[in-house]
Amino acid sequence: MNRREYIVATGVGLAGVVAGCSGQSDPERGGDGATDDTTESTATATTESTDSAYAVSMEPVGEVSFESVPEVWVANNGSWADMGVALGLDPPEGVWLPSRYHTQYYDEIPGVSVDGSSIRELWGDSGVGKEQFYEMDADVHVMDPNFLTSRGSWDQSDIDEIESRIAPFFGNSIFSTGYEWHDYTYYSLYEAFEKLSQAFRRTDRFDAFQALHEEFQTTLEDVVPDSASERPEVAIVWAGSDEPTSFSPYLIEDGTSFKQWRDLRVHDAFAETGVRDFHSDRSEVDFETLLDIDPEYLLLRGHENKAQAEFEDTVVRSLEADSTGRELTAVQNGNVYRGGSLYQGPITNLVLTDRATSQVYGVDRDLFDRQRVADIVAGDL
Repeated sequence: MNRREYIVATGVGLAGVVAGCSGQSDPERGGDGATDDTTESTATATTESTDSAYAVSMEPVGEVSFESVPEVWVANNGSWADMGVALGLDPPEGVWLPSRYHTQYYDEIPGVSVDGSSIRELWGDSGVGKEQFYEMDADVHVMDPNFLTSRGSWDQSDIDEIESRIAPFFGNSIFSTGYEWHDYTYYSLYEAFEKLSQAFRRTDRFDAFQALHEEFQTTLEDVVPDSASERPEVAIVWAGSDEPTSFSPYLIEDGTSFKQWRDLRVHDAFAETGVRDFHSDRSEVDFETLLDIDPEYLLLRGHENKAQAEFEDTVVRSLEADSTGRELTAVQNGNVYRGGSLYQGPITNLVLTDRATSQVYGVDRDLFDRQRVADIVAGDL
């Protein structure tokens, strides 16, 4: 057996391999999320023990055994890629859409950087090609195989081929809970992060990040008002152009892409309306609908590669120029911001939550220790 050969335990199959949302043009504007349920892993070792076979369990792939610690790896999206960076790994060879893996967030962390241009884009005009998996020759594919079969035009025989000839799949779609085919456990950000740390045998770094995250949550308790009436109402939408005229609504749910907004306990402006979530039916809203709802804060996704000043000079200026858009309370009060990326790992979540506290609560101080993050990534625990 070579180091890519593995065993998938019997009794846990690839559940829910059925068609999900239709359409192939944009595979990652849909969802996956989090519950408190967790599947216990059989791996407990840390970086000090790396020379013997071990196994880690994750739904929907079941128990996966590794002959040795993976080195070359592929990730589904920026959530998993960021977890790998947090563990001190080299970046993944490829992700579905590198443009959605916003490596500029690492600019806030001293000594941590990732060249996003070096990461292969797995998604193409015809979906996800198998040939590139042979070219990358990874030791593990950190992605939900059901995402490939429902969104990437693969079938089960394709999954079986890549697993038998190259390496196992090890992942769960966690960024939102919107896919009908995802009828198995969702993992929270830190549940998924722990699974990955076990697969790469770097649980010491996970433990350090978890402790830092708990301290951060305590800090947020002092920021978020206890009274619900003092917490703002926000509308999160996707606005794909610099001059948007329609918007894809995102209702705040349990997925990891909404973690900062749940932690800040904001009110979802869409929650008590008839607006349907984009994840469930690819819905859109126009300026008139937004004006009827008139949220205090308007948070626009799709512009994370812009600095706030550029965002204001392009997108916000176009809202101000629209005869209906300029009537929105959020526009009039200067409360239009970038809404955060779809994919968050432990580092990007800290950065985005810190930014969000400034956006909606006016906090003007750092809420977590950037140098501590850098130290953990470097293994200085």
